[in-house]
Amino acid sequence: MAPMGDVPVVDAMRYASAGGKRLRAFLVLESARLHGIGPEQAIWAAAAVEALHAYSLVHDDLPCMDDDDLRRGLPTVHRQWDEATAVLAGDALQSLAFELLSRPEMGEAQQRADLVLGMARAVGAQGMVLGQALDIAAETADTPLTLAQITELQAGKTGALIEWSATVGPVMAGADVAPLRAYSRALGLAFQIADDILDVEGDAETVGKAVGKDAEAGKATFVSLLGLEGAKARAQALIDEACQALAPYAEEAETLREAARFVISRQS
Repeated sequence: MAPMGDVPVVDAMRYASAGGKRLRAFLVLESARLHGIGPEQAIWAAAAVEALHAYSLVHDDLPCMDDDDLRRGLPTVHRQWDEATAVLAGDALQSLAFELLSRPEMGEAQQRADLVLGMARAVGAQGMVLGQALDIAAETADTPLTLAQITELQAGKTGALIEWSATVGPVMAGADVAPLRAYSRALGLAFQIADDILDVEGDAETVGKAVGKDAEAGKATFVSLLGLEGAKARAQALIDEACQALAPYAEEAETLREAARFVISRQS
């Protein structure tokens, strides 16, 4: 067996995990704080979701998927190395996510099992993978997706993992997940609408990835269906909805409200 130093997979994993907004990790830590769980315990779930998210980006960027050359302002993993290394690095990051959730520092066995099950559902054929499959199928469909279909697609592709992240705190504490579930569902959809807006208004250098690809492909998006101003209004309404869902936490949730407002004001 070759020494690990001669295998680029670990370097590719580190490369893929660097940078980004860390929104999902932030949601994990903040939802944990709201339920009296310290960062020394919640950090493992935060690291897990970032590893899982990085895996999804590596695979989404592959030529057989979205075929992107740029991610976070740098060459995508398959461009920096090769396609095989990108596939393996993504696979390893996915495995790492579940390994981190299983660590004893995460709490009692039942808590760990609940989080592992929740993540598996969020990222599998009921969630993120389903959303990606629907997205790929839409590229060759005879008719563009409707607004309801795009909403369903994005609830899986983007929203499911955001929802998992925001509900880690109550799951770990055995508390009611309903307020943070409502918050995260509105937030996740607003996040995707903001991405669609950036694909129209942003520039590649600032956004950190190629822009304008959806329009070139004739792909149905929130912007193409609602118009630019309509999409912005819908995103703002969703952020208002997300903030209202946090009412049970009163002022303790102000940081989450600020995060929601950031989602639609960001430039990348």
